[in-house]
Amino acid sequence: MKNLTDTLKQKLTSKYTVSHTPQTTSRGTDINVLLNRVKSDKKQEIRKKFYFSAAASTGLILFGLIVFS
Repeated sequence: MKNLTDTLKQKLTSKYTVSHTPQTTSRGTDINVLLNRVKSDKKQEIRKKFYFSAAASTGLILFGLIVFS
């Protein structure tokens, strides 16, 4: 029974204690990955602008055909 209470007490107190394990997570950045991401973002923006302008011009043409015909 004592062993059970000791482990239970350790589990409860582990939430509030700070462990001294050093976390060495060095995050390096690869410039090629960043450049590729910028290129793909630009391509997506150009596509979005193209689709929007195509939809807007199509809407205007349809509106003009409906109103003036």
